[in-house]
Amino acid sequence: MALNLRQKQTECIIRMLNLNQPLNPSGTANEEVYKILIYDTFCQNILSPLINVKDLRKHGVTLYFLIDKDRRPVHDVPAVYFVQPTESNLQRIIADASRSLYDTFHLNFSSSIPRKLLEELASGTLKSASVDKVSKVHDQYLEFVTLEDNLFSLAQQSTYVQMNDPSAGDKEIEEIIERVASGLFCVLVTLGVVPVIRCPRGGPAEMVASLLDQKLRDHLLSKNNLFTEGGGFMSSFQRPLLCIFDRNFELSVGIQHDFRYRPLVHDVLDLKLNRLTVQAEKGGKKSFDLDSADPFWSANSSLEFPEVAVEIETQLNKYKRDVEEVNKRTGGGSGTEFDGTDLIGNTKHLMNAVNSLPELTERKQVIDKHTNIATALLGQIKERSIDAFTKKESEMMMRGGIDRAELMATLKGKGTKMDKLRFAIMYLISTETINQSEVESVEAALNEAEADTSAFQYVKKIKSLNVSLAASSANSASRSNIVDWAEKLYGQSISAVTAGVKNLLSSDQQLAVTRTVEALTEGKPNPEIDSYLFLDPRAPKSSSSGGSHVKGPFREAIVFMIGGGNYVEYGSLQELTQRQLTVKNVIYGATEILTGGELVEQLGLLGKKMGLGGLVASTSSSGH
Repeated sequence: MALNLRQKQTECIIRMLNLNQPLNPSGTANEEVYKILIYDTFCQNILSPLINVKDLRKHGVTLYFLIDKDRRPVHDVPAVYFVQPTESNLQRIIADASRSLYDTFHLNFSSSIPRKLLEELASGTLKSASVDKVSKVHDQYLEFVTLEDNLFSLAQQSTYVQMNDPSAGDKEIEEIIERVASGLFCVLVTLGVVPVIRCPRGGPAEMVASLLDQKLRDHLLSKNNLFTEGGGFMSSFQRPLLCIFDRNFELSVGIQHDFRYRPLVHDVLDLKLNRLTVQAEKGGKKSFDLDSADPFWSANSSLEFPEVAVEIETQLNKYKRDVEEVNKRTGGGSGTEFDGTDLIGNTKHLMNAVNSLPELTERKQVIDKHTNIATALLGQIKERSIDAFTKKESEMMMRGGIDRAELMATLKGKGTKMDKLRFAIMYLISTETINQSEVESVEAALNEAEADTSAFQYVKKIKSLNVSLAASSANSASRSNIVDWAEKLYGQSISAVTAGVKNLLSSDQQLAVTRTVEALTEGKPNPEIDSYLFLDPRAPKSSSSGGSHVKGPFREAIVFMIGGGNYVEYGSLQELTQRQLTVKNVIYGATEILTGGELVEQLGLLGKKMGLGGLVASTSSSGH
């Protein structure tokens, strides 16, 4: 039984909707209770990829509202609240209870409610004599958004900027680390597993790993341990491996263009919470859901776009043939006299035809939907030459550079400002030795395209730091000065930067993260990962230096990216499970799921915080 995060989180939500009563085997409550659901925007985003209106009705939810909207009293009906434990939500709950808006209040917090707020809730409801209205308070540990069986996001925005902000103090960094570790703790509680943790040393990954290890240790000692691994669950299968990385481990994959269906749909059509909107033919807009309920999406989302177009065509032709077959069977067009002898046969044909209609209609809807999406993609691909960007970027990464004429032609050709900016940054990352005059030409071309160059300047700065660190490593005195200066300037990210150009430039097509996860799950000695931190929250503290008996190989892995993940990395890790024998299932998660453009915007913000780049007025030369 592979871990399935989507299924586990859905079960928790359904139990919550049924007033936290145990469910019967069919997944519904034993008695039907009508109720109202109140949520905040964050929790609405947790619900929307997992539960639709029909599901809510099935579990007795007749009305649902956002907590900060004005609501009328509904007497005799229990209300299920699902909200983050914040001060403002709490005040609203106290106000609702004091006005007796609902019969009883079942409060579910998306993560553990702090002691201070719990006391506030108690005193607030006591004051208004409504404390008996509150029937239960639950910590649900659901503070993450599951997008697919194996994909989740903590929905913590701009973590990359916050972690790498040169002005961030220790206190801010600690708050971010706490948020990320709490989010991961929620995921592990929902899965019901205590993993073995591995990560590169130094930087955000180690900070999150150490704090998470501590949280798990504390929790395993507490009385109401949520990991009571019932039914010999743990003995029957091996514990998973949790690998934690930071976006700087491999920046390029978050920026590059990609030509596979899922990353392309995300990047170009802005897939959010499994929904996207495209222009319809007659000037209106159409919205579509893309998730595991869509068989075409499940089967083809990892294919290159041209293969997807062919597959849509194939499905359409198959559909047409099947419709013809039904028409033939129901006697549409057979000119023979009807003499009643084959009445039974004909009735059977008719019944078969009638039964196959809903299935055919459904197939047609899926084909139409993907035709719409593919048409929208094709328009953008042609207009922006996305295929050319993808091809050139991957060639640059393979060859470690690009011909200058080709470089300049691409920057002056088709594409949005952001396409060109991403391409220029990929050029910086992939080129081993930077040619100063070439970089100046690139900057001039970006200014000409009126692109904001701060992200480009930021990566250039990091890169020059990288090179100077590499150059001065022989001379340790000067190295330490640079590191001191860099630590001041770049906060946490420098440890990732000093890890060298190697990671930024994973030259073979397999992504660095995938390669590393493969090595970590195999559990064999390997120079690339032997220095990685090894934490086992179940092992005695003294032996955590690696004395734990759990060495691998690991069948299941959870891979987490601090500072933003993407569908390219997710796809690559899913392919890993198909390609080799050790690891059978990989769950991938990140602080948020970002398109290339969104990550570049965060790099640009960092550049601006350091006073680099920006939009240059056409009169001046490039902004140094």
